Amino acid sequence: MSYVNLFDAEAAWRLVHELPEAGEVAVVIVKHASPCGAAVASELSEAYRLALDCDPVSAFGGIVALGGPCTKAVAEAVAEGPQADVVIARSWDGPAIEVLTARRKATRLLEAPPHGSAASKAPGSAHPLELRSLGGGFLVQEPDRFGTGRAQWQVATKAVPDETQWRDLELAWRVCARTTSNAIVVASAGQVVGVGAGQQSRVEAAEIAVRKAGERARGGAAASDAFFPFRDGLDVLANAGVKSVIQPGGSVRDADIVAAADEHQIAMVFTGERHFRH
Repeated sequence: MSYVNLFDAEAAWRLVHELPEAGEVAVVIVKHASPCGAAVASELSEAYRLALDCDPVSAFGGIVALGGPCTKAVAEAVAEGPQADVVIARSWDGPAIEVLTARRKATRLLEAPPHGSAASKAPGSAHPLELRSLGGGFLVQEPDRFGTGRAQWQVATKAVPDETQWRDLELAWRVCARTTSNAIVVASAGQVVGVGAGQQSRVEAAEIAVRKAGERARGGAAASDAFFPFRDGLDVLANAGVKSVIQPGGSVRDADIVAAADEHQIAMVFTGERHFRH
């Protein structure tokens, strides 16, 4: 396995454990450090189908993280999809391994304990740190974590998200936090449908996300990993049919952005924290 395989596998495995709600399982597909598909559903095979549907072209050669045991039925769904460099699951049934080794000979199959569990940490490491090379030295830091949730978030607009929108806002927010910045993520009905990643301009990230989402953006929820400096990115989302948006807030133009959201009759939520992933 290459460094890219290992890096992306860790990113996918972390995110797949940050998504599911009670009674649901998640699947995440990562390509070159950013998610290109993610979904939650009651069954793993359906979650895979929805995750792949986000961007099946980009999924080719990516990393598939399964938030549950890989059974023969799940393996058959993955085998029918595009080539994956790595599939990672917490456990594998014998028939599942046979299916993928027979039909996807170049795919590496990994098994790992749930991310964040005691079994996944080094001995004595209660709070693992991250090391990043910086010039001739290293930056040592705590991993980026979600410090707030719905109870701490603020609805800034006249429109208030309904329960379905809240669910999609939370999904979009968590996926966006693990997407290379600048990032915009659009989600609908428990499925990520558009990802704009790694752009120098936030409005361009929004344009990419809604282009990939197409008609699926209508009625959906969008997340921005940092605040909107101008209303242009929000206008792109609104014109695509997005009806709720989640972002950190904190811009000197927050009042203008909220006014634009009210103009579009969009519900906007401020989280009070941002996730600039680099």
